[in-house]
Amino acid sequence: MAEITLDLPLVCITARTLPEGWERAVLECWERGAQIQTQYDKPGDPPSRDVTLCLAVAEPFAEPRIHRALPGGMYDLEVYSQEVIDGIHDHWIDPAAGKWQYTYHERMTAYSVPGAPEPVDQLEYVVETLAEAGESRRAQATLWKPGEDGKTDHPACLQRMWFRLIEDRLVMAAHMRSNDAFKAAFMNMFAFTELQARIAQRLAERTGRPIGCGQYNHIADSFHIYGSYFEDFRGFLETLKTRSFEQRTYTTAQVAPLFEEAREKIRAGLERG
Repeated sequence: MAEITLDLPLVCITARTLPEGWERAVLECWERGAQIQTQYDKPGDPPSRDVTLCLAVAEPFAEPRIHRALPGGMYDLEVYSQEVIDGIHDHWIDPAAGKWQYTYHERMTAYSVPGAPEPVDQLEYVVETLAEAGESRRAQATLWKPGEDGKTDHPACLQRMWFRLIEDRLVMAAHMRSNDAFKAAFMNMFAFTELQARIAQRLAERTGRPIGCGQYNHIADSFHIYGSYFEDFRGFLETLKTRSFEQRTYTTAQVAPLFEEAREKIRAGLERG
């Protein structure tokens, strides 16, 4: 049989923990990715490396849970998580004033539909659907808006979230059209699994039985490493040669004080308006 060549390589990975899965995904992208120019390249930038990713993390809350190579620090990670889960920056949405056009939280909890009397809380729909029939395959939240997103400079990368209960464990999949593998994907994965835990908690309260977090799937149509930061990425590759996996990751307990400090700063900032 003739060898099959794909224009965009398909990478499928199964991992136990989140940092393991992310690390293997970016390495596969670097080693196997198609070399493709992007619309964001500057003159002289090398082509990006690009694959389609299907990542399954069996135990997304197993330790270690955090990779040290994430962009920024624990404050940035906590801010982003609260944006996704609690909508702490939904009040920044004001496209007419040149501000944000949307947030993921706003799209998931207040999705406006032309002709509908009021916005749709899609996460409440997910909880209601699974509380009534955990085996349902209809529990999802959609983020793309065809009438708006094709016209903006920064359309939503996250397209939908899909949820299903399997033996009282909540399985969740995040599907992204585009995902910056090195400088965004880990923060995406971390925040999305925090949302998974929040939905599991709401389901437990609704059903009166314990609901755990099961498998997390991360699907990205374009999982890419931009040529503009290849030098930074090569520095990351060097750490793989000189540090053990334990030295490249954090457990939740190790960074708990930093997260608490971040939460205090966020609370204070929100109180000041």
